[in-house]
Amino acid sequence: MNATVSFTANVDPSVLAARLSDERAPDIVEALNEEAPEVAAAILLGLPQDRAIEVLDQPELDCAADIVEMLPRDRVASFLSGMSADRVTDIFREIEEPGRSDLRARLDAETRGTIDRLSAYGEESVGSLMTTEFVAVPGDWTVGQTLEHVRHVEKTRETIYSIFVLDPRTRALTKAVPLRRLISGNPNDNVLSVAPGRRPLAVSPTASREEAARLISKYDLLALPVIDAVGHLIGIVTVDDMIDAMVEKQTQDVQRFGGMEALPDPYMDIGFFTMIRKRAGWLCALFLGEMMTATAMQGFEGELEKAIVLTLFIPLIMSSGGNSGSQATSLLIRALALHEVRLRDWWRVALRELPTGLVLGGILGIIGVVRIVVWQKTGLYDYGVHWPLVAATVGVALVGIVTFGSLTGSMLPFLLQRLGFDPATASAPFVATLVDVTGLVIYFSVAMLILHGTLL
Repeated sequence: MNATVSFTANVDPSVLAARLSDERAPDIVEALNEEAPEVAAAILLGLPQDRAIEVLDQPELDCAADIVEMLPRDRVASFLSGMSADRVTDIFREIEEPGRSDLRARLDAETRGTIDRLSAYGEESVGSLMTTEFVAVPGDWTVGQTLEHVRHVEKTRETIYSIFVLDPRTRALTKAVPLRRLISGNPNDNVLSVAPGRRPLAVSPTASREEAARLISKYDLLALPVIDAVGHLIGIVTVDDMIDAMVEKQTQDVQRFGGMEALPDPYMDIGFFTMIRKRAGWLCALFLGEMMTATAMQGFEGELEKAIVLTLFIPLIMSSGGNSGSQATSLLIRALALHEVRLRDWWRVALRELPTGLVLGGILGIIGVVRIVVWQKTGLYDYGVHWPLVAATVGVALVGIVTFGSLTGSMLPFLLQRLGFDPATASAPFVATLVDVTGLVIYFSVAMLILHGTLL
């Protein structure tokens, strides 16, 4: 955006609209995101209608539902009718009653029907992401007829880079023709003459967004057809919409990895009490989990009194197990999301993580033993007459705890997905808390075996 465009509360929105009218839509969105919804609505009204529609169509526009509700009712219907169907549906999901019904009543019948159809699909499904604005022609048209049709409808379509050919009789999807092939074809030839020989890839509207993303990524598609049970084309998923959806999903997953609920809005737009509500629940759950750590330590109170030196290594033991578990969880959540592994692969993952945990635990165990030896020999700290046994306890315990952490962290995402939960719920803090408790049990159990008859 031009550096000359600035925004202050004292400037007339119509003046701001005039300054923004020649800017690109994403730059206008950045400017509107800095304003209150009522100011953003006033600025939109000052823009040319096609530019205002283009701005509202941008997923990056914050508080779009609030802005729409503040637009005059005689203007908002024309704005919404000109927007892409999937974007309008997303906005309607955020508008509460009675405003939603009032706006819906002002829309034309075609737009209302499209919104109703798209709203029927779950938010994580392909159907909720698809758009019904695509280019489709019957299979008995010529290349010239198809090109003329593209020229006529291009302003009202999400994309024209893929043209979908339908069976003239059944209206089922038969081919997908790239625009490049269409342009290079003979205008008098049948449109099927420039179509690839293979059948087009397609997904069901109830398929997951991850499946659509996998196909788009694997086959470098610009648009993925969505068909119903009998093969009729009901929509398409474009690569830009998929990128926006996956960025949003990855943001939510990252927030869950940190041990909190996903935030519905940008950080600076979240209210204080909403922020507390989103974070407090997970913190309380993790705190209650960590209380089990105190319970575990109380169970070994006698051992701690006899060998106080063992307490020096509790932070080391707990953090190592939690870190190994968090590593495994992060790897498996990502692998499941990308379909690199599936539920049936759990035993293969377990067989892979078991030796991995043993080796990683052995490495940390050696480091721990060396640390005790160096401190003892150099006089930095005296671990007592039985310091070799203390070193052995720490080394063996690290092997067991890191191995357990790796196995637990890798199996938990499988368990959650099997139960129907999002594997991202297996956040790093949750895994770390679980491994902390079991790590203490492993540590003191090893200590009782090795130090029995000496310190214990």
